Amino acid sequence: MNAPTSPQHLAPVIAQREVPAALIAALQTRFGANCSTAQVIREQHGRDESAFTTVPPPAAVVFAENTQDVADAIKLAAQYQVPVIPFGVGSSLEGHLLAVQGGISVDVSRMNKVLSINAEDLTVTVQPGVTRKQLNDEIKSTGLFFPIDPGADASIGGMSATRASGTNAVRYGTMRENVLALEVVTASGEVIRTGTRAKKSSAGYDLTRLFVGSEGTLGVMTEITVRLYPLPEAVSAAICSFPSIEAAVHATISIIQMGVPIARVELIDTNTVRMVNAYAKLGLAESPMLLMEFHGSPNGVKEQAETVQEIATDLGGQSFEWATTPEERTRLWTARHNAYFAALQSKPGCRAISTDTCVPISRLADCLLDSVVEADASGLPYFLVGHVGDGNFHFGYLIDPNIPAERETAEELNHKLVTRALNLGGTCTGEHGIGLHKIDFLVTETGAGAVDMMRTIKRALDPHNIMNPGKIFSM
Repeated sequence: MNAPTSPQHLAPVIAQREVPAALIAALQTRFGANCSTAQVIREQHGRDESAFTTVPPPAAVVFAENTQDVADAIKLAAQYQVPVIPFGVGSSLEGHLLAVQGGISVDVSRMNKVLSINAEDLTVTVQPGVTRKQLNDEIKSTGLFFPIDPGADASIGGMSATRASGTNAVRYGTMRENVLALEVVTASGEVIRTGTRAKKSSAGYDLTRLFVGSEGTLGVMTEITVRLYPLPEAVSAAICSFPSIEAAVHATISIIQMGVPIARVELIDTNTVRMVNAYAKLGLAESPMLLMEFHGSPNGVKEQAETVQEIATDLGGQSFEWATTPEERTRLWTARHNAYFAALQSKPGCRAISTDTCVPISRLADCLLDSVVEADASGLPYFLVGHVGDGNFHFGYLIDPNIPAERETAEELNHKLVTRALNLGGTCTGEHGIGLHKIDFLVTETGAGAVDMMRTIKRALDPHNIMNPGKIFSM
C-alpha cells in the first residue's frame, strides 16, 4: 500500500481557484452583514481540529439563517464555479472544513432550530446547526433522547455529513441508522428532500444514505430528521480495571456474545487513565479500564450489571466500581470525553496527531496490541481510547509541533496502524470520515473501481466540482 501523499499537517497541494470580486460583491449585496471578509472570521472558518496548517482561509464567510440563504449562496458560487465549504461548529478532525481549492464558507451554525418533535413517531426534525446537547435539552420533557454521542458537542449537520457515531453506537447505532430524512441544497442551488418519517421504505434509490457521510461533497443538509429513543427508566455505570488491554477486549467480546444489551463500553489504556486522573482530579486505578453503562428497567439493569461483573471477574477484572447517581455518571463520562484535552495538558505546547479505525471485534485485541508495541517503541507519549463494543478505537500521538522528526514519527505510526486495520478486515475510519488525510487509504480499502464509481456520482451531482472539493477523493 502506498503511503498517504501528504502528511497530516500539509494539505494536498491543489491550485486555489480564483474568487472573483464580482462574486464577493454579489454575496455582500444579498447577505449584507451576514457576509464577512474579515481576516479573523475567515481564519476561524479556515481550520478545524485537525493538524493541517498550510491552507489559506476561504475568501468570504456567509452566515446562513435558513434554507433559502444556503440555496442563494450556492447559486451565486455556482455562477462563478467557486467552491463552497459547509461549516458547522468546526469540530472535524480530518480537515473537512479546509478550503483547499479556495472558495467561500457557508456557516450554518445560526440554523439552530428544532423544527418539529413527533414524540409518538419517535422522530425529530432539526436544522443542521443544532448541537447534540442542545437537542437533548430541548426534547428532555418528552421523555425521549437522541443517543448518538461522538464526545464533542458536534452539530447534527456535521454528524450527518461524516456519518458519526460515538460511545453508545454498540446499542443505538450510528448516524447511518438514525437519519431518516433530509432536506438538501444541491450544487445547483436546488432544494430536494430525501426519505420520510416512515420507519421503512422501498421507494427508489436511498438518497438519504447517499448524502449521509458525503462530507459536504454533494450538497448542504438544511433539515435532518432523526430517530429518538425513550429515556431509559434506569441507568447505571461501572468502571472495571484489567491486567491488560487483551483481557479488557476479551471481556468486551464475551459481553457482546452473551447478548448483554450494554449501552456503552469504552476502553481506556493505562497512559490515558493517568492523563485523565491528572486532568479531572480522579483517582482511577492506573491500568487498562472498561467504562460501561447500562440502560433499561431497574431489574433489567441489575441483571445486565451482574452478568457483566461475572464476565469481567472471570477474565481478571478488578476494582469493579459503580456510579449510580447522575452526578457520578456525568463525572465519569465527562472525564472520558475530555481524554483528548487531558492528553494535550499532559505535554504543554504539544499537538495531537490522531486517527481512528474500526476492525471486526474478533481482531481488535491483535490490532491494539501490535499498535501499542509500536507506540511504546517510538518514545512518543500517546493516548488510546476505544468504543470497543463495535471495534472502533482512537490513537493519538503527542508531538512538539516545532520538531519535524516527531511529526514524521507520528505520521508513520498512524500509517502503520491504519494499514494494520485494513489488513485485519477493518476500515480506515470508523467515524471521523475521510476528509483530506485518508484519501489514499480509501482507495486501498474499497478498490479503485469503487472510488471511480464515487467520482461518477460526484460528477453527475456536482459537474463543476464546487461542493467541498478535494475531500474523500481527488477528481
